[in-house]
Formats: sequence, C-alpha cells, structure tokens
Amino acid sequence: MPGTPAGPDRSTLRLATFNVHMGVDGWGRPYDLAGECAALHADVLVLQEAWTPDDGSPGTAAVVAERLGMDVVLQAHLAHGRVYAPLSTPSRRWAPRLAQVRKTLRLDGEPWKVPAGGRDRPFVRGQWGVALLARVPCTDPTLLSLGTLRRDPARRSVVRCATDLGGREVLVHGTHMSHLTHWSPAQYRRLAGLLPHPDVPAALVGDMNLWGPPVSSFFPAWRRAVTGRTWPAHRPHSQLDHVLITPSLAVVDARVVARTGSDHRPVVVTLALS
Repeated sequence: MPGTPAGPDRSTLRLATFNVHMGVDGWGRPYDLAGECAALHADVLVLQEAWTPDDGSPGTAAVVAERLGMDVVLQAHLAHGRVYAPLSTPSRRWAPRLAQVRKTLRLDGEPWKVPAGGRDRPFVRGQWGVALLARVPCTDPTLLSLGTLRRDPARRSVVRCATDLGGREVLVHGTHMSHLTHWSPAQYRRLAGLLPHPDVPAALVGDMNLWGPPVSSFFPAWRRAVTGRTWPAHRPHSQLDHVLITPSLAVVDARVVARTGSDHRPVVVTLALS
C-alpha cells in the first residue's frame, strides 16, 4: 500500500513505529533495514534505537531516508555507547541466547558486562536514539525532554512534528520510553503533561517498554489504535510498541507487521479525521 500524496486534500495519513535495534540482530549481523522500512509504506516513520556512528559514516536514519526518499525531520540522541562487530556464527537464531537480547549494544553508564565474543570484540562508538522521518511535508519539528531517571543511562525525549490531514494540522509524537524497572511511571506523568489537549488531532507512537493497559492509564482521553504482540519478534508474547490517538482521529487500517530482523515488530496505522 503506497504512501498517500502530500497536499491539503490528503485524506489519510500512514504512521509507522519501528524499534530497529541499530539495524542488526543480536549477533551484530546487519539485516535489510531499509527494505523492511520500505515495506511499511509510511508517510511518517518513527525509528527507535537508531544508530549514528561517531566516525561520520551515515547512521541508521540517514541510510533509511536516502533509500526511501524521505526526510529526517528530527533526530534525538538519547545516549552514547558502542555497537559491537558481528560474531561469526552459522546459527539462524536471532541472538546467542534469545532470552538475552543485549549482546550487541552497550550504553555508556550501564553496568559493565563482558560482551558475547569476549573483551576483545571490536566495536564502534556512536549515538543511540530516536528519529522521525517523513515523505510528506512536516512543520514545527520540536524536541520535548522527558528528563533522566537514576537507573536509566539514556536521556529520554519525544520528537514531534506537525503535518496536514484533510486540511487540518495533526501532531505526531514519537518516543522510546524507559523500562518499568527504571521507574518509567515518572516519565509517563511528565509526558502526559507535554501532550496536546485531547481535542487536538494527534498521535503518540513508539516503543513504550510497557503493556497496553498501563500505557493507556496515563492518557485516559487517548485510545490505542492497534493491539497485537510485538516483542520479541521471533516469538512475540507482549505488545511494547504502540500507537495512541486522540478522538479527532479515526483508524482506517492497523496492523502489527510480521517477524523482522530486529527484536521488535513494527506497527503500522492508517489514520483519517473522525
């Protein structure tokens, strides 16, 4: 399903959220990230765990945007860290042990753990964060800070932009929330205070690191646009990736995409004015 054309007569808006795990699997092996993003046919695409190397080479968002003919509207660097080189393995599994997905990434400030492959495993340093890409005109790109939590090495933020839908302005928010073990409810309460009034057409998308019902409890006037298991991608048992919308928007189509090269499955929603 192709993206809808830009302009004031555009009657639908296709949003997608995808935690891409830096474009590699748990062994550090690259997968076809640009191809998987292209298959989403999104007008606006929010990527979590986008990676930008310190050496100046193109990062995740830049590569996807160039391949798909999209613009990087806004990117938030949430943490600095290292991505380890791929391990040599014939395994078809997603990671050395599927129950432990953090074999490839280590953020500065996290407790030191010897990576799979040993201490001498090569790595690249860079920035880890959230990126908002679009193929339709967007205005007012804004970065909203959610602050930091004592146990979380990342500085969580929200990327926001405005776009047109049927002649009305729609606000799109993208984020990647802290884990519940970091006491993310404090950030959820802060986020609730930063979101627009429910009368405003708006969407909130991202990896919330939390199940649907508790997420909804923080935004009682918003509703979930799609339900379905998104994590872990190889055999999902939980929905951590969500799209929430205000009453001014209606859901035309919504789905969780099939298994991907990441540890998360993308979520795609087509919206119209209600």
